[in-house]
Amino acid sequence: MRRIGRIIVAILAAIGLTVLLLTGGGIWAAIAFKDSTEPRLPKDMILSLDLEAKFRETPSGDPFAALAGERAYVMRQVIAAIDHAATDPKVKGLFATLGSGQLSLASAQEIRDAIVRFRSSGKPSVAFAETLGEGSNGTVDYFLASGFSQVWVQPSGEVGLVGFAAESPFLKGTLDLLGIQPQLAGRKEYKSAIETFTETGYSQPHRQSLEAILDAWSGQVIAGIAQGRRLGQDKVSALFGKGPFLAAEALSAGLVDHLGYRDQALAAAGATGKKGEEVDMAAYAAHLPKGSGPRIAIITGSGAISRGGDDSPFADDDGFGAGVIAAAFRDAVDDPAVKAIVFRIDSPGGSYVASDTIWHEVGRARAAGKPVVASMAGVAASGGYFVAMGADRVVAQPGTITGSIGVFSGKMVLADFWPKLGVSWDGVKRGDNADMMSANHKFSPQAWERLNRSLDAIYADFTGKAAKGRNLAPDRMEELAKGRIWAGSDAQARGLVDALGGWDVAQAQVRELLKLAPDADLDLVAYPKPKAPWQKLAKMMGGGGGLAEDEGMRALLRLARVLAPVAAQLENGGTLRLPAGAVP
Repeated sequence: MRRIGRIIVAILAAIGLTVLLLTGGGIWAAIAFKDSTEPRLPKDMILSLDLEAKFRETPSGDPFAALAGERAYVMRQVIAAIDHAATDPKVKGLFATLGSGQLSLASAQEIRDAIVRFRSSGKPSVAFAETLGEGSNGTVDYFLASGFSQVWVQPSGEVGLVGFAAESPFLKGTLDLLGIQPQLAGRKEYKSAIETFTETGYSQPHRQSLEAILDAWSGQVIAGIAQGRRLGQDKVSALFGKGPFLAAEALSAGLVDHLGYRDQALAAAGATGKKGEEVDMAAYAAHLPKGSGPRIAIITGSGAISRGGDDSPFADDDGFGAGVIAAAFRDAVDDPAVKAIVFRIDSPGGSYVASDTIWHEVGRARAAGKPVVASMAGVAASGGYFVAMGADRVVAQPGTITGSIGVFSGKMVLADFWPKLGVSWDGVKRGDNADMMSANHKFSPQAWERLNRSLDAIYADFTGKAAKGRNLAPDRMEELAKGRIWAGSDAQARGLVDALGGWDVAQAQVRELLKLAPDADLDLVAYPKPKAPWQKLAKMMGGGGGLAEDEGMRALLRLARVLAPVAAQLENGGTLRLPAGAVP
């Protein structure tokens, strides 16, 4: 009996070790994350910014992202850091590396505007690139670099000022070969997503909208380069699209200031006479003082709009689940300290129902007396525009893709595809339209009518709410809708957007709505409060609110409670008696 007891004791020890590893290890890692405070900043510093890194709207939702080597910045924090650095006497200059980034034009405009504001302080701002677009398009990267006071390129590099192009695949021929028939309907002719499956090339409306976007982007880039490089706009127009230029050619054309290497460019960033220590922008941003003015809730949605939300420890804080966003709005409305809301949007659209849920919460916030400013990032189209259009003010970058006021739906019919694989289907149903979305047959006339009636209702709701929110006549809104995308600059000219700019303009709109001084301080607070990596790790390892929330841990503890008295009895030579109710 004692031998059995020792075996049970060993099992208990194993259970204890498992619990210790899961909880203690998680707690240790959590504490390590939590207590890893940023080092103190030096007295003299040069801020460095890696523009080839990833830029996010909120911190990463993955607690292991940093350990895996992911390098990412939070856009709002970077903009705030650059603006603060302009007047910080400890900051002697700004140094950035770039060359093959993945920034959208709108994101590049956001950062570039902040760089230009920093540049006006008189401090050196230096952009360095080994090359701008080696084997790829370097137009956006060079546009961003042109905002700095100095542009350096490695002698072996190039300046890929090649312009903009759009091309799209069309799958109709492939689907025909496979026997797959798309049955799709859209509202209206500019809602071109379905053309990928139904056409072999761009329709005239699709081509028209894309060409307008490229025209707008090209004009913005040419004007920005001319301003930043102090070149005539005609000269920049002549150079635009003619690259890539060899480094020496770019120097001769006035596109860059110096040919050299990173160490030489970095030294130039400290040209104020004092040699500053290089400090990464993220580390500097972590030391920014907290705002002392009225509290402004920052609510961020990024990605496809969906119903519900994801509460897992690996979920991104900037997802676009309607449940999460709606709850954030309700929390901000219920918080008496919150005086206004900035709603940051980066989304190509998604669920109509989810978009409508969020639109309603925007209206509730306004009705509660809390102004809402929608700030568009790279894209806020279709559902992304739906959730923005009810705000008091809508702000977009000139290069933002927005609009797309329309809807589409349908299915792929595989009836002629399955026989090619030797697959057959059968089924039963109750209700004429019970299987209307089945891929195994076409829509019946009745089902097709119901689908189109739904699309008509959604389109009417979308355009009606947009017209009311933007204070436009229904006929005028119909001209602007039809599923057409617009560059932010064109949207602003047509009344779909109020102002052009980024975080700085959104905050200026908040001050105006609250009747504050133009330079009034604001206390920007994220809703919901982002979880730090150590909190997410603790939740993953230990169940967030304690061990009792974790099923696996709870089962181990129940088993330990059962075996402990058994082991004690056997060790003492007693008779085996299971306590009542002890079976897990």
